[in-house]
Amino acid sequence: MEEHAASGEGTMKIAVAVNPQAAFGSSRGSGERVLELLRAAGHQPVLLRETNYQALTASVRQAVQQGVDALLMVGGDGMVHLGVNVLASEAVPPTPMGLIPVGTGNDAARSLGLPLGDIPAAVQRFLAGAQQPLSIDLGKVSSDREEEFFAVSFSAGFDARVNERANGWRWPKGRQRYNLAIVRELATFRPIRYRLVVDGVAEELEAMLIAVANGTSLGGGMKITPDAQLSDGELDLFVVAPMSRLRLVALFPKVFSGRHIGEPEVSIRRVRSVRIEAELPGNQSLVSYADGERVGALPRQIDLVPAALTLWV
Repeated sequence: MEEHAASGEGTMKIAVAVNPQAAFGSSRGSGERVLELLRAAGHQPVLLRETNYQALTASVRQAVQQGVDALLMVGGDGMVHLGVNVLASEAVPPTPMGLIPVGTGNDAARSLGLPLGDIPAAVQRFLAGAQQPLSIDLGKVSSDREEEFFAVSFSAGFDARVNERANGWRWPKGRQRYNLAIVRELATFRPIRYRLVVDGVAEELEAMLIAVANGTSLGGGMKITPDAQLSDGELDLFVVAPMSRLRLVALFPKVFSGRHIGEPEVSIRRVRSVRIEAELPGNQSLVSYADGERVGALPRQIDLVPAALTLWV
């Protein structure tokens, strides 16, 4: 690539990947709007739109391998997860990524301080970010068979169970489905017995939720680790100890403002690696989620990958 393009000056070829679900939701038309704004700024956007995430992943990977100055994801945390896992692969050349947050959760955008619901402002931030690229850490989730990366959070516990329940429903749409799943899960949820290896030290504990965070929030704005930073060379291990349902109902709303910090049931510590296993009745498996996307059953190994991704934000 020409040096002026890589530095954010002159005409840039930008791959614009649009959420496959955008054509059916509130973000319909967002991809076209982004393309209009990039063209008006003198750049050459290439639209990547497919009918599903698997096909879009292949298109994004092909575009990056063929060479673009940047990859711009239009959507929410699922699109961030897609882009991160393409760009973190050693099989593709280093490429900066940007985000136009028009999704439901937008936890990555919140961690980055990006404007929500304002496409022109987000495009402006992306183009300005080419002048001062941001290098962020990633988390790597591994099992015996596979590995993938996350930008913001990995969770296994109450939040993951809520995700699993909400994803099994077709109605209602959006945030309301997640809120109803929380209420439903509260009725039956029990503390989980975990086995951890934290930075090489083994421990066992019971907890309602365990998350390994790189960013500040999960679940569409729950500020579980409000002091986390994407570029500090550490992950935040977030643990919620067992409590009664009434106590959980009282504590839960505080998570959206970060006021849960300091409560006796909540602990946060800085780590670089965590192995998580869990025991459930009847040999059930506990499913885990990363950036709101289903990863699979525990056990999983989570490791910090420092300065793994360049962002224009």
